Amino acid sequence: MAAKKIDPLQGRAALVSCLNVDDAQSVDRRTWGTAVRYGLQELAACAPGRSVEVRVPPFGAVQMIEGTTHRRGTPPSVVEMPPAVFLALLSGRSNWESAISSGQVQASGQRCDLSPYLPLI
Repeated sequence: MAAKKIDPLQGRAALVSCLNVDDAQSVDRRTWGTAVRYGLQELAACAPGRSVEVRVPPFGAVQMIEGTTHRRGTPPSVVEMPPAVFLALLSGRSNWESAISSGQVQASGQRCDLSPYLPLI
């Protein structure tokens, strides 16, 4: 079953709420979830496919980027990161290279470089 699409107005509002705070705990979990799921939705839309799985636990995951189609088990390329790092990359407040080198993002597989798609917002 496909995930319910996040309304763009609600998604953008949640992103703004999450990005414009100094203390991540001052934003409720539901808003974080909406912001992350909206970001994942937009990321997958800009690079459709099923060769890379992008995971932002505990809020969601998407498959993206054309190539080998993944159907079951662990995909050949996986990228995983915390919600705050994902939103920082999505918005351009952080860059891919520094997030990888600092260990904030775990990425494995041939197509796991998301730098061509970031920042998105």
